[in-house]
Amino acid sequence: MGARTYSIGEAARESGVKVPTIRYYEEIGLLPRIARSDGNRRFYDRSDLRRLSFIRHARELGFEVEAIRTLLRLQDHPDESCDAADSIATARLADVELRIASLQLLRAELEKMIRQCASGRIGECRVIETLADSSHQQGRLIEP
Repeated sequence: MGARTYSIGEAARESGVKVPTIRYYEEIGLLPRIARSDGNRRFYDRSDLRRLSFIRHARELGFEVEAIRTLLRLQDHPDESCDAADSIATARLADVELRIASLQLLRAELEKMIRQCASGRIGECRVIETLADSSHQQGRLIEP
């Protein structure tokens, strides 16, 4: 472990993770609690910054906190099989594929509404009519 020379603000700038988020990650155990200086300030080292960057990237890819926690644990044991990491990534990919399919349905529905409207009058507007139709199944399309 290197010298703890980065203040929380510097750690935030270096890692791309906001200060309140760093505190939150410490609170939930994704980042180890950092000992405080005599002046009650947190100081981080390069390994903390790498961990913060790892967490940020995993969050950008949509991994849930528990999946990230598991991936961090796995990262700490480089000689173990990567089956668990593969399984986590495969599950995330399945979520993404489901989301893509839902968005494709949403796109098709919007395209259909627009085509059917064809810039007529509001009284015959298919967009307004479709949105007002309560017979559509709720939850059929995933909200963005």
